[in-house]
Amino acid sequence: MHDPHDPYVRVRGAREHNLKGVDVDIPRDVLAVFTGVSGSGKSSLAFGTIYAEAQRRYFESVAPYARRLIHQVGAPKVGEISGLPPAVSLQQRRSAPTSRSSVGTVTHLSNSLRMLFSRAGDYPPGAERLDSDVFSPHTAAGACPGCHGLGQVHRTSEELLVPDPSLSIRDGAIAAWPGAWQGKNLRDILDALGHDVDRPWRELPAEEREWILFTDEQPVVTVHPVRDADRIQRPYQGTYMSARRYVMKTFADSKSPTLRARAERFLTSAPCPECGGSRLRPEALAVTFAGRTIAELAALPLTDLAGLLHGTSETARVLTEDLRSRIGPVVELGLGYLSLDRATPTLSAGELQRLRLATQLRAGLFGVVYVLDEPSAGLHPADTEALLTVLARLKSAGNSVFVVEHHLDVVRGADWLVDVGPRAGEHGGRVLHSGPVAGLAEVAESATARFLFDRSPTSVREVRDPRGRLKVGPVTRHNLRGVSAEFPLGVFTAVTGVSGSGKSTLIGEITEESAGVGRLVCVDQKPIGRTPRSNLATYTGLFDVVRKEFAATDAARERGYGVGRFSFNVAGGRCETCQGEGFVSVELLFLPSTYAPCPDCAGARYNPETLEVTYRGRNIAQVLDLTVEAAAAFFADTPAVARSLGTLLDVGLGYLRLGQPATELSGGEAQRIKLASELQRGRRGHTLYLLDEPTTGLHPADVEVLMRQLHGLVDAGHTVVVVEHDMAVVAGADWVIDLGPGGGDAGGRIVAAGPPAEVAGVTGSATAPYLARVLHGR
Repeated sequence: MHDPHDPYVRVRGAREHNLKGVDVDIPRDVLAVFTGVSGSGKSSLAFGTIYAEAQRRYFESVAPYARRLIHQVGAPKVGEISGLPPAVSLQQRRSAPTSRSSVGTVTHLSNSLRMLFSRAGDYPPGAERLDSDVFSPHTAAGACPGCHGLGQVHRTSEELLVPDPSLSIRDGAIAAWPGAWQGKNLRDILDALGHDVDRPWRELPAEEREWILFTDEQPVVTVHPVRDADRIQRPYQGTYMSARRYVMKTFADSKSPTLRARAERFLTSAPCPECGGSRLRPEALAVTFAGRTIAELAALPLTDLAGLLHGTSETARVLTEDLRSRIGPVVELGLGYLSLDRATPTLSAGELQRLRLATQLRAGLFGVVYVLDEPSAGLHPADTEALLTVLARLKSAGNSVFVVEHHLDVVRGADWLVDVGPRAGEHGGRVLHSGPVAGLAEVAESATARFLFDRSPTSVREVRDPRGRLKVGPVTRHNLRGVSAEFPLGVFTAVTGVSGSGKSTLIGEITEESAGVGRLVCVDQKPIGRTPRSNLATYTGLFDVVRKEFAATDAARERGYGVGRFSFNVAGGRCETCQGEGFVSVELLFLPSTYAPCPDCAGARYNPETLEVTYRGRNIAQVLDLTVEAAAAFFADTPAVARSLGTLLDVGLGYLRLGQPATELSGGEAQRIKLASELQRGRRGHTLYLLDEPTTGLHPADVEVLMRQLHGLVDAGHTVVVVEHDMAVVAGADWVIDLGPGGGDAGGRIVAAGPPAEVAGVTGSATAPYLARVLHGR
């Protein structure tokens, strides 16, 4: 029997992913940090086991019909867990927020502000009080009727629809029309309506051009297609649609991103003339507070907004105090530069997670376990101190805080440390240390210990000389105001600055057209695929070569199996029961549907006949199950495969399986897979590599591996530009461009530019003191 007052969460026999029957005890009511190299199994322990089990227990306590509404996490592979309180997870999900989602909606601050205007706003004389819904652009009651609450109206013009007026309609004057049959159909209808489709566009009468492009009429006519000698076409009824109507309809309704992007080329967007871009109807904009409309307050940085909120009446005082107390944690986490109307898709993963964290601080929960996924991701060292304060406040409110983290300052600030390793994948999955931080120093095989306790100064590299300069700007966008920058070519440049200082905006201005760039490669952290059908082997092109090897075996040739036979995405070789997915969805009455391995292929994805073909003693499913490291040995004498695998090993991904679904990869892993695909291409001429925070989600040991690769690219004559918060990376750069001094309106200027040693001495730079600490040892 377990003691109900046992102060530990005790995990026994955890086997999720690569965990090797882990037993570990973690005290409650502390800040516990899980460390280890990427792929060692620390997330499998914190999220895949502890959080998943807490979720499962919670779902078991709710009514069965409610369970189906909540997306279930499956039962984790673990013997037992005792002493586990309810858990709240804050993961770095790049959820797909819509353009209507904003900082105000994520933090629920918009609701409070609307309530303030509804109950305590200054109304025009004689106007009746409005419900709080009227102050939201997302409701029918509040949205501006001109733009449906989007703030923008899309228009088109003759110049956009007909870029070359010397062409006739038959020759494609109306560029906005669809291609292929649909475009020909519209042309034939115009012909049947009596318009001259062979005259140059500019020679047609103005009212005729106006009708063809902009009419809302949709006349139906009988079209007699021109008969081709080889096929007979019957007359049909054709409905005309003007070019504007076609473009607007495609832009509004099409589910295809390609078609939408094509339609957008023929549109200009401008602020809505009715609401001036504020998205609200006039009645809502007539109400003010502190002399400003709700749209004006929502556009202010949160720090400025908090300064304006002072109530005169009792109602106003209660509501403004509530708002200020909600804004407090957001500002404390270094996000005071954001405004309530800032759209969520424009935020970084780190910013979004900290907004959720700020909302949790206000929730005032007690006695729960917060499981956080790298809350320091995307944080400048200056903001990390504020993060530690917030984590300490969650703990002092009576909660346990479990954090998966690589940032050494956060690790040093922990009460308890669980180090998983020693290496990644098959070579990890063991707990090397669970105890106070200082105890890790005794663990010889820990990769974390070396970085955590070594305070010696960084050995300074010889700074390379640039081959030329790339001039960018003047840039005026977001918070950059006429900023010009020079990026040296042929060297390694780090762009630094606190969150929201304008780093990503600045490097976003580098394009392939910029003089001196040559080829431009942006390596971001977006997923390499959104379905389990996309995996490591298919993305890198490795799978094509492997399938050719299988198709070339004697057994495959005898049976007449081609390359397609070995694909799990097409009928033929795949298992038809699960359509090559490897698992089937099991619908249970009153219970959440779960995924089970396919009963026919047991997860192998292929049918038995395909699996009879082997290459060096392994069938195709067994090859997909190999880790990159094992596959490199297996395919050592197949040059095309060995090269792909070699680059994946070089960026530290030896622990991933070839068939690992894209959906299971972290942002950092996806970015390194893209980098590896890029590294295996033949070098052609000068390439500029842009990487936005490439070390996010990487253990310091993995950062060393990645930096070797990036510096190797520079040594081969290329240019590398990274946006980076990791001072060890910045210290090893040739040139540093530091933006700031603060975030939002307090930033957007270049504070310093030069070699690291020079930038470390600049006063007024938020980066300088932290860079100096790394350069000179601490």
